[in-house]
Amino acid sequence: MAETNLRVLLKRRPNGAPVPEDFEISAGPVPEPGEGEVLVRHRFVSLDPYMRGRMSDAKSYAKPVALGEVMEAAAVGEVIASRDPRFAPGDHVTNAFGWQQFSAVAGSRLIKVDPKEAPLSANVGVLGMPGLTAWVGLQDIGQPKSGETVVVSAASGAVGQVVGQIAKQRGARVVGIAGGQAKCDFIRTELGFDAAVDHRGDLNAQLDAACPDGIDVYWENVGGAVQEAVFPRLRDFGRMVMCGMISQYNEAPGADAKGAPAGPNLGPVVRKRLRIQGFIVSDSGWQRYGQFRSEMLGWIGNGKLRWREDVVEGIEKMPAAFIGLLKGANFGKLVVKVD
Repeated sequence: MAETNLRVLLKRRPNGAPVPEDFEISAGPVPEPGEGEVLVRHRFVSLDPYMRGRMSDAKSYAKPVALGEVMEAAAVGEVIASRDPRFAPGDHVTNAFGWQQFSAVAGSRLIKVDPKEAPLSANVGVLGMPGLTAWVGLQDIGQPKSGETVVVSAASGAVGQVVGQIAKQRGARVVGIAGGQAKCDFIRTELGFDAAVDHRGDLNAQLDAACPDGIDVYWENVGGAVQEAVFPRLRDFGRMVMCGMISQYNEAPGADAKGAPAGPNLGPVVRKRLRIQGFIVSDSGWQRYGQFRSEMLGWIGNGKLRWREDVVEGIEKMPAAFIGLLKGANFGKLVVKVD
């Protein structure tokens, strides 16, 4: 076994967009599992936009990462040693283990996974938090009906690519918004979306062409100009699922909003009887993980669910990869393959 545990620590809190100097790569000791704990060697670590919020000490739904501590992340890995009778060396498990090579985790926090059911990395993607987020948000808030039009922003990303495919399984017509021709081609030809809108072009003209009768469900991952273009096109009784606002994550707290987009006029919410709701998947999603996983594995097995990963190799590349994620540089679910 390796004698050190390579980790990425939060060195300072970003002012605006994160930069490499906000992180520290540190070699620490491999942790010893205590009573009831399991030592896990990480195989794949997930990088997700929500982590930007954990770098801030602003009040939020979850505790921020403390300075000098390991950055938070979901991971999937292999059990190396166990002091919990429910787990044995060679088992594969997932949960939040952080930006590091090894972790000692309470067995009660672990979810055992079978690498024969799906690629191991899928457990931090379509079968992990991003996939569960898509499944819960559509089931509880979006509630797409057969024949309705669903629009998904950041449609080629970790959550968006799953949202669109689940909506198709529910019988909806799906329009994805993505950045660039390659991503638009991917969601149409590989994922089966009915239409694609390139947000780098004329959003209004493209949305008019793709959604001539309006929009019933909008899955929000982006905010900003995309939200402003979509909002007026929501039909009566439309639903807006507020999952993320990545275009605004790097705004410094208390920053002067002068010159920023005004955003949509919310007056039509009353007239159109719109439903706009934010959610956090941890509120209720993990209690339904078994049902979610069963349905998703069924779609994977019959070829009705596909996904793309953007794989970076090595813990030391995590800060740069994460910074790129917030700028839209990734194509698909961003994961780090741990050496």
